[in-house]
Amino acid sequence: MLLDGAFFAAMVPAVILMGLSKGGFSGLGLLSLPLMALVVSPVTAAAIMLPLLIAQDVVTVWSYRREFDRRNLLTLAPGALLGVLAGYLLAAKVSDAAVGLAVGAISIGFALRRLLSGGQAERRVRRPSWSAGSLWGFICGFTSMIAHAGGPPFQIYVMPQKLPPAVFVGTGAIFFAAINWVKVLPYLALGQFSPQNLLASAALLPVAVAATFAGVWLVRRAPAERFYGIIYWLLLLVGARLIWDGMRHLPIFG
Repeated sequence: MLLDGAFFAAMVPAVILMGLSKGGFSGLGLLSLPLMALVVSPVTAAAIMLPLLIAQDVVTVWSYRREFDRRNLLTLAPGALLGVLAGYLLAAKVSDAAVGLAVGAISIGFALRRLLSGGQAERRVRRPSWSAGSLWGFICGFTSMIAHAGGPPFQIYVMPQKLPPAVFVGTGAIFFAAINWVKVLPYLALGQFSPQNLLASAALLPVAVAATFAGVWLVRRAPAERFYGIIYWLLLLVGARLIWDGMRHLPIFG
């Protein structure tokens, strides 16, 4: 697999997108798995990506170690743990396509509401709450475990709080770093860390780390309003991609 040029042609752009996403441009990472699935199965793509995600988490957590919102982490964490557990228990019964459709529809609705409101929807700044945090934390954990799609639910919960970009990214970095470590146990139980997959991860590691540093560099130089505008558009595009992929893989459309 590592000697195949097609493998690197798909994997390197996918890892770069994931690195930029980890660095702060949330949403781009959801475009990675469809690229990887061009050359390997989705299960293999997820197994190759998880060690890379953990390495990228080290970069982002270190880069934003002093810039995060503690209350958001506290309100999201309990639901996220339950969501990962539910995703593991229901992985065989819930299809990636169905999850993608649901997350895509929610993402598009949220992004369109913000983009079409002309700024009116931004005037009311929301605060973290245990009820909303538990709900969206559960959705983050569940969708991350089932379809690696935890980013959009996190954005929907945190973006209305209008945190400074660095704090927004730092909070997400710590949150998803914890989720990715929790996911290691289910992946081990499912036997997904084969020597071949780990070798592929090691080959892609330098690209993953460099792309993450690039994402951090870009985020720190983007004005807050422009940063959130980019994130809303990314959320809209990613939502459309999730719906497209979900419809193509549902039995009724296949």
